[in-house]
Amino acid sequence: MDEPLRVGLVGAGPWARTVHAPGLADHPATRLTAVFTRRAEAARELAQPYDADVCSTFDDLLGRVDAVAFAVPPATQAELAVEAARAGKHVILEKPVAADVAGAERLVAAVSTAGVASLVMLTLRYSTATRDWLAGLATAGGWSGGGVRWLSGGLLGGPYASSPWRQTDGGTLADVGPHAFDLLDAALGRIERVTSAHRGPSDLWHVVFEHDGGALSSATLSLRLPLRPTVVEFVVYGEHGYRTLGRKDGGAGQSYTAMLDDFAAMIDTGTTTHPCDVHRGLHLQRLLETARSLAA
Repeated sequence: MDEPLRVGLVGAGPWARTVHAPGLADHPATRLTAVFTRRAEAARELAQPYDADVCSTFDDLLGRVDAVAFAVPPATQAELAVEAARAGKHVILEKPVAADVAGAERLVAAVSTAGVASLVMLTLRYSTATRDWLAGLATAGGWSGGGVRWLSGGLLGGPYASSPWRQTDGGTLADVGPHAFDLLDAALGRIERVTSAHRGPSDLWHVVFEHDGGALSSATLSLRLPLRPTVVEFVVYGEHGYRTLGRKDGGAGQSYTAMLDDFAAMIDTGTTTHPCDVHRGLHLQRLLETARSLAA
């Protein structure tokens, strides 16, 4: 692109401050142009170091930017991102993309009709280690099963423990479920069926999947266990043995930069499809809703 993409940021919480804002400001293809939140003081505090405009309304922000990045609760994101897409703005979305499947479907329809680019910030998928791991799995083939363990005390304390949507509406399943389900799906083939789901004490989830091609996998997830450090481990197994992938702390910034690389390339080439676009968000939303209904 001849000029950096003008990006507006919606939200001023911890994730917006530590990942979105510095990532957008530092990337050569983007410029953090404007900030909008319901709390004007929070917006000013975030915008000031980057010389970004503070917008009093979302419509004001839309008039100043080419794209919008969202760091707000799922229900709010789904509502505002539809408006952004209808206004012809490209969108960077957080997971889950909506509060429910209906909201995700409306968002997909708006993005598709407008022909804008969309990416979901699935942090693990943009890391170099994950991309190399997935490429190796695809080359080898022959994987019959796998699983993920994601266990931490992230909702017991820390910067995200006070997040209302995580504590009351989403919990473990909505917060880390999209990351876990997405990577199992990418490693073993598209998840075609959630065969069982159970939620126990400490918001501990056990979910079992069937994949296209016959592989089976499972996810064990909780953000309410007093564990330090966080346990994140993906495994696959089959005719070529047993392969694992962990997660290193501090990689969110690098993943965000890689995501912006892809986002800028999509816009520069007029591409609107990507393995982590809004359609991926809808697929994951459906898996979340199915798991939740089976555990009810």
